[in-house]
Amino acid sequence: MNISASIRKLTILFITLFIALSGGLVYWQVMVASQLTANAHNGRRCQAENTPVRGKILDRNGVVLAESIPYSGPYACGGYIRHYTDPGLAGLIGYYVPGGIYPATGLEAVYNSYLNGTSGATALGNTINQTLHTQPVGNNIYLTIDERIQKIAEQDYNAYSPQTGVVHGNRVYQSNRGAAVITDPQTGELLAMVSTPSYDPNKMVEDLTNHSVAYYNQEKQDPDQPLIFRPTLATYIPGSVFKTVTLMAALDSGATTLGQNWNQDTALTPWNVDGITIRGDNLGYKEFLNRFPVDTEFGYANSDNIMFARIGRSVGENTWLDYARRMYLGQDVPTELVVAQSSVMQSDGTLSDAEFLNDAYGQGVDSVTPFQMSLIDNTVANNGVLMRPMIVDKITDKDGNPTQTYSPQELNTVVSKNTAYQVREAMNAVATCGSAWNVTADAQPQTTIIGKTGTAELGGGANPHGWMITQAPFFFNQPDKMPALTIVAMRQNGGEGAYSVGPAIWHMYMDIFNQKLVTTDLSPWLNPQSFCRPQNLWH
Repeated sequence: MNISASIRKLTILFITLFIALSGGLVYWQVMVASQLTANAHNGRRCQAENTPVRGKILDRNGVVLAESIPYSGPYACGGYIRHYTDPGLAGLIGYYVPGGIYPATGLEAVYNSYLNGTSGATALGNTINQTLHTQPVGNNIYLTIDERIQKIAEQDYNAYSPQTGVVHGNRVYQSNRGAAVITDPQTGELLAMVSTPSYDPNKMVEDLTNHSVAYYNQEKQDPDQPLIFRPTLATYIPGSVFKTVTLMAALDSGATTLGQNWNQDTALTPWNVDGITIRGDNLGYKEFLNRFPVDTEFGYANSDNIMFARIGRSVGENTWLDYARRMYLGQDVPTELVVAQSSVMQSDGTLSDAEFLNDAYGQGVDSVTPFQMSLIDNTVANNGVLMRPMIVDKITDKDGNPTQTYSPQELNTVVSKNTAYQVREAMNAVATCGSAWNVTADAQPQTTIIGKTGTAELGGGANPHGWMITQAPFFFNQPDKMPALTIVAMRQNGGEGAYSVGPAIWHMYMDIFNQKLVTTDLSPWLNPQSFCRPQNLWH
């Protein structure tokens, strides 16, 4: 018997077993440690050394919007619970419940791996922490949201009474459901996002932490749907705000001009085409219309459906769809947010001639998110260039050192600079002389605010949705001076757009500019009484 050979074989066996054991330890304690820790069936997952101290979510100025605070409830996982400082942002930020039983929502879900430290600069350090059984620490997320502007938007949107609209003879109705989006169009940064009604994320987290789903079920069953983040996840018929898409396509492709004349037959008389009758001239009752012809700018200012169906026909379906796609209609928008696709097509992916003509003035099968309308608004404000929507400014480690920063990025040149300015001129005609002129005259803002109104007819006796897309400040005859701010708002079943959301939007601009929360030169206010007749916008 060769003793040396036997010893050698035994040594090799022990070395092999040692390597296998070491590999197993490395695999279970390092490679898949985070998966094991997060597994809801792991009884040790809630021990302090296994539960990350989740990073904070802050606004652009460092105001804390979400953080983990000590919690000593009987079911507390890791000894911390998530706390939110602005319930109005619940739909955007979402909520997080430690323990892995209930899924995170909103930005808490999108950036979960950064917040819990499994991605980013802290990942390697946390791997070492897990091996040494010390508590992992997450990264901090800084949003582009400005909490000061967010508070203004929430307050002004909710300080709503339909009485002003009634005084001016408009159809307006009480409604607490809707959305608002405030953006810097030149960078794509989202400054505020309102979704109403909302819910209490702190109550949600505390109840779910204590294994109670009563509050969640209550909110889920609420007919006002507070759990839906309306700016990005709810789609609506846009009504006449969508005429902006048709105007952009028509001006840029040469299918019309702002000065093109329309006679009474083409602008006022119901149009029988392709087996349907298009109505809705919105001109016959106007106190400032005494003669024809009128031009395209006048038709946009007063929201003439017949004229814009005809303009859509002149543009042509394929060209119109091309411009719509440039602004990501019918596509996923490149953004960190979860956004429902907006659509201008029928459910089978086609578009009949009749529905296309109805789409051209904002009815038909158009179905859009408020977020999508913000992209359209921003394109006009930024001289035809659409910027990538930004919601995250930077990511830092626990000590505040930046590990990832985000910069403005161009997505698409949609229309020419000249076209964009002409659309802004037309939006000024709406807000100063057209369907929203009384809102302007009532408010007399410190600068010129421009926009487009929309009243989306739903049929079946339902009250219409009220919309406005807006920009400020507007510099008349100065195309190089672009608006610094856009605000899009809609009120579900609120009635006429000018009065269901217009007064709230005007107050938002005035509050933001008065408090110098956006630094920009302010153009002088254009007084309708002295501006509109010389511009042939009051006949």
